[in-house]
Amino acid sequence: MRKILYTFLSLMVAFTGLVSCSDDQTYAEQKDKERKAIDAFLKRDVTILGPAGDTICNVGVINVISEQKFYEQDSTTNLENNEYVLFASSGIYMQIVREGVGDKIEKGQTRQIACRFTEFNILGDSLQLRNDVSYWHTTPDIMAVTNTSGSFSAKFLTEGLPGAMYQTYGEEKVLDGWLAPFPYIRVGRQKTEDGEIAKVRLIVPHTAGQSSAASNVYPCFYEILYQECRD
Repeated sequence: MRKILYTFLSLMVAFTGLVSCSDDQTYAEQKDKERKAIDAFLKRDVTILGPAGDTICNVGVINVISEQKFYEQDSTTNLENNEYVLFASSGIYMQIVREGVGDKIEKGQTRQIACRFTEFNILGDSLQLRNDVSYWHTTPDIMAVTNTSGSFSAKFLTEGLPGAMYQTYGEEKVLDGWLAPFPYIRVGRQKTEDGEIAKVRLIVPHTAGQSSAASNVYPCFYEILYQECRD
């Protein structure tokens, strides 16, 4: 069954690529199309729906703030104003829904983090992948995250039965977009009723995205939960 799903997802990603390149656009034209899709997404009051019409995520109209304002606010985004900070150097937009429990990953540390996520193709205006459903319950995407002098890198764990991202895109290296929150969030496990794990929302351009997004030049929206794995 997993093999069938993997084949389906692979075909879906390939089809997305064919659609995005069908007009033989230049790379500059594709980037311009991506930029316009992101700009429209920020203003659209988007609600992401599941296959059954259920609401997965209310994105809303996004209020973009600068990195300067983000740092002035103690590295937080105001949820009432639906703020996302734009990191100008990478083009990544980030909203910290919850800072999380536990501790930040300190310099020199490597820690294993389990992720539950939703991936929405902004250019295709479609839900593309999610592992927050029962099918993937026993195989979350787990990554080993390393902080090297303040610079974060990560690899998906692939032993046994890996998670949805590796099975779909075949990349061990974690996409750069998923690493953007780590300087600002805490990773641990929920031990009390009000001690909720870290939750972020991201808009990731193709330059910081997974392999299909990178090769076909499309941006993705992610909602991600980060939780430290058990010892």
